[in-house]
Amino acid sequence: MNFPDISPVIFSIGPVDIRWYSMAYLVGILAAWVLATINIKKYKSPMNNKDLEDLAFYATLGVILGGRLGYVLFYGGDTFIKNPLSVFALWQGGMSFHGGIIGVITAIYLFARKMKLPFLKVSDLVVLYVPIGIFLGRLANFVNDELWGRVTDVAWAVKFPSGGYLPRHPSQIYEALTEGLLMFVVLNWLWHYKWVRDRVGFVSAMFAIIYGMSRILMEQFREPDAHMGFFFSYFTMGQLLSIPLVLAGLYVIFTRKAAKQ
Repeated sequence: MNFPDISPVIFSIGPVDIRWYSMAYLVGILAAWVLATINIKKYKSPMNNKDLEDLAFYATLGVILGGRLGYVLFYGGDTFIKNPLSVFALWQGGMSFHGGIIGVITAIYLFARKMKLPFLKVSDLVVLYVPIGIFLGRLANFVNDELWGRVTDVAWAVKFPSGGYLPRHPSQIYEALTEGLLMFVVLNWLWHYKWVRDRVGFVSAMFAIIYGMSRILMEQFREPDAHMGFFFSYFTMGQLLSIPLVLAGLYVIFTRKAAKQ
């Protein structure tokens, strides 16, 4: 099928373009905020609405700064060495999910330390709603005609303009469904069980494992970055960065004891 003719710009206000990608971040953060507010009331969390506002601020900074710096470090090559100021050109795109994870982890740590709350207890709440942003972000990648998949002959292949109009896997949709929708359903289904909520860190660990494994699998369908290619003739950067996530999740599961905190 041909790539749908969808503009990456939703609308413009004077010289400012409102893009699907930036809107995905905004809607994802607002949706997470609303659902987290319902969650803390339902399960009598030690946090209140004011605390949640602070957490949302910390997490937003973490995902934006971490995502951008992660892209520079993991995917930027020498581009940012030649033009360091381009680091701040967020409107040009270029965000790393793994960098965003590092940024959010740092933000949660600082927030938890300030509020004197267990780090993993806060992260358990946050990871329940991160998949919303992943889902919307991958859909925005599709609209932007970027991060498309490898050439294929499957019936649902899409001919992306920037992909040379060759039939390719719509890998952005694959990731939206697995790393986004599926993970959201699984994590929130687990959260309904009291033993899961009492085992602090379990949901955070499952997030790391599910995302890491999904990303490793989905990278099999995704075209590697042209300026990086494959590592060791097989692995992509996304796969290599996902392995530590899986290992970290397994470590938390096997080392933490079920305990209510």
